[in-house]
Amino acid sequence: MQLTPDQLAAYERDGYLLLPGLLSEGEVALLRDEIDRVAQLQAEEVKRESADGPPKIILGMHMADATTASPAMEALVRLPRTLGVAEQVLGDDALYMHHSKCNLKASIEGTAWPWHQDFGSWQMDGIARPDMTTLMVSLDTADEINGSLYFLPGSHREGRHAAVYDTSTAYHLYAVPHDVTRERIRRYGPPVAITSKPGDAVIFDCNLLHASGHNLSADDRWQVYLCYNTCANRPADVENPRPAYVRGTGWDRPLQAAADDSLLQSSGPGRW
Repeated sequence: MQLTPDQLAAYERDGYLLLPGLLSEGEVALLRDEIDRVAQLQAEEVKRESADGPPKIILGMHMADATTASPAMEALVRLPRTLGVAEQVLGDDALYMHHSKCNLKASIEGTAWPWHQDFGSWQMDGIARPDMTTLMVSLDTADEINGSLYFLPGSHREGRHAAVYDTSTAYHLYAVPHDVTRERIRRYGPPVAITSKPGDAVIFDCNLLHASGHNLSADDRWQVYLCYNTCANRPADVENPRPAYVRGTGWDRPLQAAADDSLLQSSGPGRW
């Protein structure tokens, strides 16, 4: 998938680019089946809303040695439509996965994600430069009732803000302080809801301010996030590093593009 100069300019200006219809109906169905299978596991890569609640986030599905391993997810990260787009916005053809994650906002129980920048946490992993991007694929319809993403267009251009450790939901992360968020919303205008249909995608800068709300609907809202880093931007050594399923270690093995139908050709854990 070749991006146009106008699309690349929009990504630089706004900090994100919409990619409608990136995945087919069959690809979405296959990924949903795989996530449904993995969501039943009791594993440290599966973080739940509460001890006996539904999953909030599933990590590591693209990794062959993870408890949550899925050939379908491994194929997804290397599709020309995903990896190729990430290479273009980063201007580098040597990328690896910092991590992948499936954010599963369960009906009624799926909680919010506070305003944050992804690089707020990733810099804590020892990564020096924001040469990183995230590609999100919707597996369900996402709207303002069921917890769609919200972006502050252009906010990435100010760089990383000092972050505070947020423990308000089941998955803890470094978030942007409330006073900074209020000021940025006033400066950049109302947040933009990233509504989508199954198979739609968006790619966004790691310093873009974003958040999502509680799922108030009767239906689940599932999305997949692929977080790419340049191999040249590998993390420095840090004390007590996070597990490899959130702080990837594949910088010495640049991702190679797979066949465009490789996701449809994958099936279940036995492929590995």
